[in-house]
Amino acid sequence: MPQTTPPLDKATLGLVTLFLTSGATHLVRPQVFEGMVPHVLPRRRELVYVSGVAEIACALGLLHPRTRKVAGLASAALLVAVFPANLQMSASHAKRAQRKEDTASTAFFAGTVARLPLQWPLIRTALRAAGRL
Repeated sequence: MPQTTPPLDKATLGLVTLFLTSGATHLVRPQVFEGMVPHVLPRRRELVYVSGVAEIACALGLLHPRTRKVAGLASAALLVAVFPANLQMSASHAKRAQRKEDTASTAFFAGTVARLPLQWPLIRTALRAAGRL
């Protein structure tokens, strides 16, 4: 029995919007993301550009029924691949919050930590779009 393409639901549209916005920002303001790239990786600017293009490609793939399954899997893989960057961002802001000891730095650090578990619902949405959940 052939599998049907999962519908373009609100959650998937939200992921599309997130990827398009973030991907465009990666290309227009790469310096914002360079500090998130784990220090062990070389060529940070290029990696930011590549991840931005990947986000846009995944978003566009999720929109079309013919490419939604593959794009859903690619989106889940991309979200897993960038998770270390999110960890790096939290670690960097933890150091700043400790040094500055001001409310804004501490609040921003708390936001980066709160953001980490939000990656999992995004991965689930991508896998649902792929027809895997």
